[in-house]
Amino acid sequence: MGLFSFLKKAGSNLFGKDEETKSKETEKNAEERKALLINEVKSLNFNVENLSLELDEHKVTVYGKVDSQEEKEKVILALGNVTGVATVDDRLNVVNPKPESTFYEVKSGDSLSKIAKAHYGDPMKYPQIFEANKPMLTDPDKIYPGQVLRIPPLEA
Repeated sequence: MGLFSFLKKAGSNLFGKDEETKSKETEKNAEERKALLINEVKSLNFNVENLSLELDEHKVTVYGKVDSQEEKEKVILALGNVTGVATVDDRLNVVNPKPESTFYEVKSGDSLSKIAKAHYGDPMKYPQIFEANKPMLTDPDKIYPGQVLRIPPLEA
């Protein structure tokens, strides 16, 4: 469990509003935003038992139970890589915990191979990072500055 930070101006524009409009939202719009976030998690086929969210400005608190550490981390990234979300407070329980991944914020000029070289010492290990971030990533060449990626421990 923990609090994860993201760039609130980077990510998919799930809410379709600018920052000024979002700051003037009504309670109904907050419920609509929460529903959009829940639908985003479900659309990525994550299996979260008793999924629920709380929204507080640019912070999302996520509750529920998942089978694996990998699924937990992917849910956090799916929620955090949305424009307007600055932090995700993880309250997910993991049935089968394993070592945690490192989260890495993509910088300008980065590629998955460059990130793999920095973290694993081998640029050809980029497919491991790509696989670890599916279904949020659909192409290894489509990453953007500000996006946060999972860097799983190197497999033996």
